[in-house]
Amino acid sequence: MNVKQKCAKAALAYITNETIIGLGGGSTIGYLIDFIKEEKLNVKVVTPSLKTMHLCVNQGLEVLPISTVDEIDVAFDGCDEVDEKLHALKSGGGIHTQEKLIAKMARNYILLVDDSKVVPELTYKHPVVLEILRDSFAFVLKKVGEMDGKAEVRSSSAKDGYTVTDYGNFLVDVWFEEGQESVQLETTLREIPGILDVSLFTTVVSKALVASEEDIYEISK
Repeated sequence: MNVKQKCAKAALAYITNETIIGLGGGSTIGYLIDFIKEEKLNVKVVTPSLKTMHLCVNQGLEVLPISTVDEIDVAFDGCDEVDEKLHALKSGGGIHTQEKLIAKMARNYILLVDDSKVVPELTYKHPVVLEILRDSFAFVLKKVGEMDGKAEVRSSSAKDGYTVTDYGNFLVDVWFEEGQESVQLETTLREIPGILDVSLFTTVVSKALVASEEDIYEISK
């Protein structure tokens, strides 16, 4: 069993039968779906990830539209980095707006990570991702520049033009220098008109399950 599988297996202890759970994206979540099926847990799932939704359906798990749910028992997700204060940064998927909605709806929002993702404080080696309204494009870039952030609108070689979210918005990757006060940075960015949400998760994480080759431990508030 690899490290990610060990982490996913440990997450089962936080799932109660006959509940609604939230699932993010990534390979660890994929393993968790397999274990839920294996243990014959009767749960309903909400997810912002199309890939996760397909994995759930293929395993016979019922997936609910996010818009029909107002509370979730527990939600699981991954991240690029999480620090000892449970401040987390996510960059890759570009679905952080929906992920944060699920985190807010969940009684417990638990990150599943390997020990390479855990740092004393966030390093900002990965960009903070902003989902922005198209009309706010120039304004947001100006405001981020005033904060000494280096911004780049996300695009893909597989598509001509900018990457567009499920809501038809743009994604902006912003690089900041190390040593940021993460809670304040998230607050300041979210106050800029035109930004729907940011990929900093400084107030919503309940705990992190951290797996290494040797063991699994928990970071809690």
